[in-house]
Amino acid sequence: MKIAFLDRDTIGPTVTITRPAIDHEWVEYGKTAPDEVAGRIADADIVLTNKAPIRAEQIAAAPNLKMISIAATGYDVIDIPACKARNIIVSNVRGYATNTVPEHAFALILALRRSIVGYRQDVIDGEWEKSGQFCFFTHPIKDLAGSRLGIMGEGALGQSVAQIARAFGMEPVFAAHKGATGLGPLYTPWDEVIETSDIITLHAPLMPATKNMISTPEFEAMKRKPLIINTSRGGLVDEAALVDALDRGLIAGAGFDVLTKEPPAPDNPLLTVLDRPNVIVTPHVAWASEEAMQTLWNQVVHHVENFAKGHPSNVIG
Repeated sequence: MKIAFLDRDTIGPTVTITRPAIDHEWVEYGKTAPDEVAGRIADADIVLTNKAPIRAEQIAAAPNLKMISIAATGYDVIDIPACKARNIIVSNVRGYATNTVPEHAFALILALRRSIVGYRQDVIDGEWEKSGQFCFFTHPIKDLAGSRLGIMGEGALGQSVAQIARAFGMEPVFAAHKGATGLGPLYTPWDEVIETSDIITLHAPLMPATKNMISTPEFEAMKRKPLIINTSRGGLVDEAALVDALDRGLIAGAGFDVLTKEPPAPDNPLLTVLDRPNVIVTPHVAWASEEAMQTLWNQVVHHVENFAKGHPSNVIG
């Protein structure tokens, strides 16, 4: 059985890359460009991938392919219908990021809510010495306690975020899905969350129904001028509208770990505001604590072993 791992470099160097406890031939690549996928999986029985895309044309050119184990929760890089048509098992990892992503979200929230970036730069620029007193007030500082946190996404990550929020004395509320009604007592109406949240954090999947779910109409309805935090998927927020909202003072700031295209295209509007003290962009690393990455990899291998035993796990679809 041949196993091809397409993008080892997307997993941190501290992670121990154990291999499945089955008889197999292992082929590993640091990176795989889209036009290299077909050749590298042509004779593979099992493929491991994080971000290397596997589309219908590559699947058609891989007659031996029986299983794909994704080193991620999101599976938009895989053509699921094409896999189903061939009875190819696709498994993803779940629950590995319930600490690392919420912690990163709150790192962004705390840094922005207390203007850490702005004050750090002021100290570097010598403003403290110039102030002539023990402190100065060039940027706003607000507590988390007593504020309302609007959470978009009620899964494991959203629930973990809510737990942390309660520890800070915040009021976490889960937004009903946009355009949906009657979802039950867990949810607060979408429009109410948009209008009344002091901070909005996204933990939802990217799909046609959620693409650009926050854009100009939503920003204009945000009465409390909240912080916008996205550690989920690029594309959930209209990036051009976000920059416009920042320019117009409709929101207090933005903390993003994900962008529509990664790495960002040169014309990404967020790249024009990176020097602002109320904007933080990190390079899709919210998921990447050492502990989380090792847990992720262990799941990837576990799914391969389960498939080989005839009991596939975390099957998509």
